[in-house]
Amino acid sequence: IAGTFVSSYPNAGLPNAFGEYDEAPDVTGSLLREFAQSGLVNLVGGCCGTTPAHIQAIADGVRNIEPRERPNPTRPRGWVSFSGLEPLTVHGDSNFLMVGERTNVAGSIKFRRLIKENKFDEALEVALEQVRGGANILDVNMDDGLLDGPECMTRFLNLIATEPEVARIPIMIDSSDWRVLEAGLRCVQGRGIVNSISLKEGEEAFLHQARIIQRYGAGVVVMAFDETGQADTTERKVQICQRAYKLLTEQLDFPAGAIIFDPNILAIGTGIEEHDRYAIAFIEATRTIKETCPGAKVSGGVSNLSFSFRGNDVVREAIHSAFLYHAIQAGMDMGIVNAGQLVVYEDIPKDLLEHVEDLIFHRREDATERMVTLAATITGGGKKREVDLTWREGSVEERLSHALVHGLVDFIEADTEEARSKLGKPIEVIEGPLMDGMKIVGDLFGAGKMFLPQVVKSARVMKRAVAYLEPFLEAEKQEGSAAGRIVLATVKGDVHDIGKNIVGVVLGCNNYEIIDLGVMVPADQILKTAKEKGADMIGLSGLITPSLEEMSQVASEMKRQGFSLPLLIGGATTSAKHTAVKIAPRYDQPVVHVHDASRSVGVVGDLLNEQKRPAFLESLRADQERIRVSFGRPDERKLRTLEDARANRTPIDWQAADIGAPPFVGQRYLEDVPLRDLVPYIDWTFFFSTWELKGKYPGILSSEKYGAAARELFENGKAILAKLCDEGELKARGVYGFWPASGEGDDLVVYTGEDRQETLCRFPMLRQQHVHPDDRPNRCLADFVAPLASGLKDYIGTFAVTAGIGAKDIAARFEAQHDDYNSIMVKALADRLAEAFAEYLHQRVRREWGLEEVGALSYEDLLAERFRGIRPAFGYPACPDHTPKRTLFSLMDAQAMGIELTESLAMSPAASVSGLFLAHPESRYFGVGRVAQDQVEDYAKRTGMLASEVETWLAPYLAYEPSDRQC
Repeated sequence: IAGTFVSSYPNAGLPNAFGEYDEAPDVTGSLLREFAQSGLVNLVGGCCGTTPAHIQAIADGVRNIEPRERPNPTRPRGWVSFSGLEPLTVHGDSNFLMVGERTNVAGSIKFRRLIKENKFDEALEVALEQVRGGANILDVNMDDGLLDGPECMTRFLNLIATEPEVARIPIMIDSSDWRVLEAGLRCVQGRGIVNSISLKEGEEAFLHQARIIQRYGAGVVVMAFDETGQADTTERKVQICQRAYKLLTEQLDFPAGAIIFDPNILAIGTGIEEHDRYAIAFIEATRTIKETCPGAKVSGGVSNLSFSFRGNDVVREAIHSAFLYHAIQAGMDMGIVNAGQLVVYEDIPKDLLEHVEDLIFHRREDATERMVTLAATITGGGKKREVDLTWREGSVEERLSHALVHGLVDFIEADTEEARSKLGKPIEVIEGPLMDGMKIVGDLFGAGKMFLPQVVKSARVMKRAVAYLEPFLEAEKQEGSAAGRIVLATVKGDVHDIGKNIVGVVLGCNNYEIIDLGVMVPADQILKTAKEKGADMIGLSGLITPSLEEMSQVASEMKRQGFSLPLLIGGATTSAKHTAVKIAPRYDQPVVHVHDASRSVGVVGDLLNEQKRPAFLESLRADQERIRVSFGRPDERKLRTLEDARANRTPIDWQAADIGAPPFVGQRYLEDVPLRDLVPYIDWTFFFSTWELKGKYPGILSSEKYGAAARELFENGKAILAKLCDEGELKARGVYGFWPASGEGDDLVVYTGEDRQETLCRFPMLRQQHVHPDDRPNRCLADFVAPLASGLKDYIGTFAVTAGIGAKDIAARFEAQHDDYNSIMVKALADRLAEAFAEYLHQRVRREWGLEEVGALSYEDLLAERFRGIRPAFGYPACPDHTPKRTLFSLMDAQAMGIELTESLAMSPAASVSGLFLAHPESRYFGVGRVAQDQVEDYAKRTGMLASEVETWLAPYLAYEPSDRQC
């Protein structure tokens, strides 16, 4: 019971993709105490992360609490998240939501028959079909005189809970019987919707029912009925909805975003004159309701509109689609429709569309008669949702091409075998229809008509086909004629390979043979493999800044050994500037920076094409020389001396009120944190950028350019994420701690005890040296922690978390099945979960530190970092040196949680994040920027390193050439 309340209570916190909430045990406890204070029964139950000890503590905490009025919810108006096992966030920018209508005994003969015949398992298939047809919410109705409504509702909703594909979406409990609605509320998972209540029995009954719904945390559909009956005109619809809105929001403080008005979609085309404007009335009322009832949503039962034309599905579907097209523009948020049977507005025949819109907008007096006359000439069963297999009717070459372009693997082995039998030799299948299909993929990708996720799916199909042919190729000792052979590797000390893998897949799709050596590959192994395999090119990848120096070393070694191959450089920290200035001069042959996978094909093609190569190299040399000349000029932004920069430190008026004591000192370990607890903190924007889909989530899902690809990728990602959460093979672990500390010059000093007499360790920091045009201070992270001279006792937090334990093995299994798509997906999701873990932990730390109340921030607030405190990470702009990670890991014994450091100080597993927590209100993120020689020498003394060693670690940030340093 507690889990249900936590997942649905409107003020519980952030919903995650499974209908639960962050820090479920703590939230559960606080909620139950709130329930007790509100005079409700004391509830004790389990939810994600709750242990018997938690339950006992919760029970002890809620006993003997004096009732009080429940505090107001803090959700912003217009924002609401309904949920099944996954959240469905509804706000002003959301797409139209379809409420599946077929699980309704009053609206579906088939469903009613199955329920009456006690065939609930078969009835579940109806629900499944609605979900697969595109329903975002499932309407369930058991109103029938011969049924036990409460019992049937309970049984069916419990059955839905066992089918994850259905249970993931929110449930709309639909009934005119309050007993049935309450039965549904008691067992529905997540945050459902009650359909419906109204004012037809007066305000007291209306508020009584709404209050109960509010306690269950559900949303509510309010019908446009009042004491005098159903609203049929625009004015009546608006007046009733405005009245209900005022009652709900002012007397109950019901969240505005959880109110869904149904202004009654009534039948048109009946021949009764009063009915002619029913569609117009709904559309006009919708527009006014959305304007005058901020945050509220509008829904309606769309099938009612075309009731006069029952039996003619073609006409009905055209009426529904045309009506929705205009109603959505007016502000309609959702509708009860048969999700699998909606025709595309643009696909409605022009003649039929004209008649339909004449009827909807009553554009002519004879609209009904003309529609009836035209309907008599239209036959057909309407649109059926089914898998389109017409492509299977083509030749085997056409079928292979279609499968490759659309990423379909269902028939690939059979079609490949048919092609082998037809063409005679396996090599002819590869070099014929398979490569023809991949050429189409490459052309579409190059033209921007296919996107990276789709290309990776195409590669999966290609690999499956080639894997099937390999035994036949081996028997005939044949090899395909690749366009070129490329060795790819993530350099020594670095463990990140998502970008490299994507480039490999894209190049493989264009008939290049890829030899992927993996991660942490030393230079000698890379070069030895290139020689042995007769490579045409080498590609190096890296994410952390030390990898840049390793790439330079590889380039130098290639020159020493007399290589003549082009060298490709890629990865998050690489750039065309760094490649031109630091790497290319080390090697006599072409060194090319590849910004992303979409450009790799063009670069490789130009380098290996005898006709295009000269022009490409001439342009490359000119560009890199221009970059080097520009880089060699004096920095336009002047640098202060380190002494002057320190004198211009961040001015802070240290006050005791700005410093809080943490709840403990030392470290605490977090073992096997449920992934579901992390899901609400995922910033999905970066998930899409991993796949080179540019745009901010959730807007990217409706992007004209990327929307279709983004939606498909998102659904696939959520499906894999659900499996990762359910199966438990991917682990999230971490450690964090609080430590007495002070800012001393440019160092953060950590002490062994509260007396601050003995130093435990130091974190030397770097300071900005640029002269800012607006006289901003030259910041350093040490500025944000109180110095001992202030007389205040300050603290810092530290953390290291990973969500990557097990990711390597899961990804490897997919790779063994020639499934790069899901292999990359697992790694991308693990990265997102690691960042989410850091965000989750930061919020937990802020609450423990007393900086933030539970429920104070929305999901949008978290993403926008509208909170106090920062969590800077070593290797990032505010502290670009990676070497303090050694001190950090030793301080917390992070290795005990399975997080290691490589020789280049990359974290392993790759999906890991570490850093500091700083809490002062003035603390903020910034970039150190370029540092001068005086700071490098000072930093070397403070860290105990040689100045030359510091220069190696800080190479991208130096404002001078290391050779200029005076020894």
